Amino acid sequence: MESEKPFSERVAEIAARLGFVMLGCDRLSGGASQETWLMSATRDGLRDDLILRRSPNGQDKLRETSAGLTAEAALMRRAARSAIPVPDVVHVLTAADELGAGFISRRVFGETIPKKILREDAYRAARPLLAAQSGAILAAIHAIPLDELPPLQEQTAAQRVEALRARYDRIGERRPIFELAFRWLGERTPVDAVRRLCHGDFRNGNLIIDADGIAAVLDWELAHTGDPIEDLGWLCVPSWRFGHLNREAGGFGTRDDLLDAYVAAGGPAVDPRRIDFWILFGTLAWGIGCLNFAAEFRTGDRTVERASIGRRVSETELDLMMLLTGRLQ
Repeated sequence: MESEKPFSERVAEIAARLGFVMLGCDRLSGGASQETWLMSATRDGLRDDLILRRSPNGQDKLRETSAGLTAEAALMRRAARSAIPVPDVVHVLTAADELGAGFISRRVFGETIPKKILREDAYRAARPLLAAQSGAILAAIHAIPLDELPPLQEQTAAQRVEALRARYDRIGERRPIFELAFRWLGERTPVDAVRRLCHGDFRNGNLIIDADGIAAVLDWELAHTGDPIEDLGWLCVPSWRFGHLNREAGGFGTRDDLLDAYVAAGGPAVDPRRIDFWILFGTLAWGIGCLNFAAEFRTGDRTVERASIGRRVSETELDLMMLLTGRLQ
């Protein structure tokens, strides 16, 4: 049952139990599936802001591939022990908190908006470092022993394609280029991959960047076990290059920069055909995500976010055509 106390009062009470004095609580924009709140706070007289991440309205409705916020918090804590840059998780919500599912972490300062990261002078020195840093961080993520993880779904490449096809079929809107991409994937689905922890959404936009490079890796909710090359391919999806198509890795570096650093940090050697598979898979997956948002907008969820993302279906169709014809890596 939802508490009768105002939301801000419940949040302030949690902050107080953690030793913080809350000055205010404001919801931040962005985030398609979870709520993010900035808890302006002090501790021991010094400014020490917090971030509350919780399921919409406190209801933990997991998507098919979602690990859930409790698992996300556990993963971040385990990642921190491997020196992977993540926000410091200070509290995981319980039923007694009366806020639903979620967790509270310390705020990490920096920028997450890709266009600013890729264009503004404040990040000029950081940009050449980001591809190599990404490779090293992904190698560290993939090295975390599976027996030290919270319960996660195992998703082989074949299962990923099958689940994506089922999602596409449920939308019920046929796109010829999507059909061609599914055929291409079906003919090239890799097998016998070494199963590792996959972040699931490691891309430009889910990284906090400061003047020195990557300050934190965010959004672990899609983590699963599977082919680690999926993470490398996802970072190289054209949509996450934000117009800098010649810089395959997030719009900030080359694929070679990314893969060389990945292998140097202990990651396995990468078969070019395998990363090509995951780049095309990721492009198709994002396209179907956009298609689904457009369908949701038409059927009642008439938010600006659904409309703005839904209209990008055509962009992914062009990316797929360029990838399939070899005009884009």
